Amino acid sequence: MSELSRRFRRKELSPVEITQECLRRTEKHNPRLNAFITVMAESALAEARAAEEEISRGHWRGPLHGIPIALKDLIDTAGVRTTSASALHKDRLPTEDAEVVRKLREAGAVIVGKTNLHEFAYGGSSLISHFGDVHNPWDVNRIAGGSSGGSAASVPAGMACAAIGTDTAGSIREPAALCGCVGIKPTYGRVSSRGVIPLSTSLDHVGPLAASVEDAAIVLQAIAGYDPADITSAEVPVTDYVSVLKEGAKDLRVGVPRAYSFDDLDPEVASAMGHALMGMETLVGHIKDVQIEVPTDRTLQAAESYAYHAENVAKNPELYQPETLRRICTGEKVTAAEYMQKRRELEVARRGIRDVFAEVDLLVTPTTPVPAPAIADLRADPGALRPAELRLLRNTRPFNVWGLPAISVPCGFTQGGLPIGLQIAGPHWREDLVLRLAYAYEQATAWHKRRIPELKQEGDF
Repeated sequence: MSELSRRFRRKELSPVEITQECLRRTEKHNPRLNAFITVMAESALAEARAAEEEISRGHWRGPLHGIPIALKDLIDTAGVRTTSASALHKDRLPTEDAEVVRKLREAGAVIVGKTNLHEFAYGGSSLISHFGDVHNPWDVNRIAGGSSGGSAASVPAGMACAAIGTDTAGSIREPAALCGCVGIKPTYGRVSSRGVIPLSTSLDHVGPLAASVEDAAIVLQAIAGYDPADITSAEVPVTDYVSVLKEGAKDLRVGVPRAYSFDDLDPEVASAMGHALMGMETLVGHIKDVQIEVPTDRTLQAAESYAYHAENVAKNPELYQPETLRRICTGEKVTAAEYMQKRRELEVARRGIRDVFAEVDLLVTPTTPVPAPAIADLRADPGALRPAELRLLRNTRPFNVWGLPAISVPCGFTQGGLPIGLQIAGPHWREDLVLRLAYAYEQATAWHKRRIPELKQEGDF
């Protein structure tokens, strides 16, 4: 993005050309990947022309000016349908942009479309959608992950320079790992969720997926900040995420919580993580194993999801995919007393995790225990889908409970060419530390430079 931005300002390249290229790739690849529900070609080209004119007049808004961005289709866009990948919302037209969209537009970003997802974000495979399955760009027979599957697939396929996703249990980081891109979940309350259809208001986060750590930092810089109209938003100063990247990681202490997060790993994931940690030893000040008690209860998510959907479940249950309806209804019998207790436990967990960072600055785990499963295997046994999703989300979910910032970056590939992700997490409000280590690791490796074989012929932007 920074290189594109420089070329825009030197008039070597036009936002219109880049937007046209993204739209061309979407037209070519979306029939196979099903990453987009709505392509906003006409308005995107108009926004790109406006950006080109502004930049040519010297009115440069920053590094997102003229850059094509995709939005997960549960993020409101004024006058453009926001479906949540559900028949219930298939014709829903918001009247206002979500706050994150307003900020992107203010930064000059070009919105190219709305991406497919797991219906109402209630799953980690993106195989349950009114608009069909999302496919992995590295192997279309594999899942893209979820719930931000379309957002994750769109980036390595060159259909957008970056995308916005949401993350309640890992829905940015898990698909980023499975699709070989970067995905960051900021601290809870760092990015406004106003205008985003909720899954669980106590656990929902909004964040970017991008091709590199620097690109993710650029997008996060634009969307982070206090929103007084959002009760989940926190008034905490925002660091300059981009300028800190080159500070290096030599002063950072890294903790590795092997118990739980390294259990039952796919052999190729285990091998990739072993190599990643060996390489990381040369980048940071110190690495040590740490012990952490990991929260696994999902009652709070179930209760909050049911509370949001209860009225529509009663009136129009047939408009939900059957498996989504089943998952939503698991929260029906949660009592007010149980909910209050789980909310208290959440706050205790968020305060208690701070003690871990007395010994270390950051935590490192595999993002997912296994690479992307085959769609046919999950279709062959419907009862295996939810357990497979929960396994994929095992290492990401706790960081939503704790509300900590966490990123997934590529750290290897299987022999079959499937991406493997490494997760880095830090203390509340310290996205800068997370990004510093992620950038140092990325620059010391070449995994982020690998391209999907069939897309190599198209070249980079």
